[in-house]
Amino acid sequence: QVQLVESGGGLVQPGGSLRLSCAASGFTSNDYAIGWFRQAPGKEREAVSCISSSSVGINWYVGSVRGRFSVSRDNSKNTVYLQMNSLKPEDTGIYYCARVISGRACEQSHWSSPVQYGSWGQGTQVTVSS
Repeated sequence: QVQLVESGGGLVQPGGSLRLSCAASGFTSNDYAIGWFRQAPGKEREAVSCISSSSVGINWYVGSVRGRFSVSRDNSKNTVYLQMNSLKPEDTGIYYCARVISGRACEQSHWSSPVQYGSWGQGTQVTVSS
């Protein structure tokens, strides 16, 4: 049974940092591209980042987080991380990780499309506020 469980969210002041974890079970996470999405209240779900399999080594970020967020894997723990630095109030939302339906690579043309992902976690809340 494929399962993704996010953790690490919380309340942080602007300029602070958080590290989100996405623990995978029921499959080998390094065999798939894994995406991070977020959804703010009243807004559509937005793609944040995508990490390819270690053998591919291509990652993508939405422009608003590039240079502040970093995605990584710990294959020994079957876990993907999203390190978020210099957080801003507009980063507030529920953060989800998701597994692509198939493939090891985050494709430039469609990594940000939710329809490419077949399994989702339950989400973790991130609130950036003073």
